[in-house]
Amino acid sequence: MAKLTLVLAVLLVALGLVGYLGTGSLHPTALIPAWIGLALGIFGFLAISPNEGRRKLFMHINVTIALLGFLGSAIEAVRGYVHAKAAGLEPDQIALASKITLAGLLLFYVILCVRSFIAARRSGKV
Repeated sequence: MAKLTLVLAVLLVALGLVGYLGTGSLHPTALIPAWIGLALGIFGFLAISPNEGRRKLFMHINVTIALLGFLGSAIEAVRGYVHAKAAGLEPDQIALASKITLAGLLLFYVILCVRSFIAARRSGKV
């Protein structure tokens, strides 16, 4: 799972950079996926360890970051869409796509991590 975390981190950094550059570098909040990716990458790198306790700790930190990131991005995507529609405006498509993509990637990662944790517990590798 640590290697998958590093792949996800690269994807999130790319998403943040594309979103930032896609907005004409005007909105620094478009870099939020990149910051989440950076945090996941650091802890993912630290999770590549032969020490099982250390690996478990950093993977649990990663799944917590991912879960909080999923909740924040999903709530923000819905809030931004509803707010724009209530004001009679069209939502910013780049921002909405970035938030939905971030939420989707993080949800997929959380599900994979939870399944991995359950499988490890069942196999007795705890």
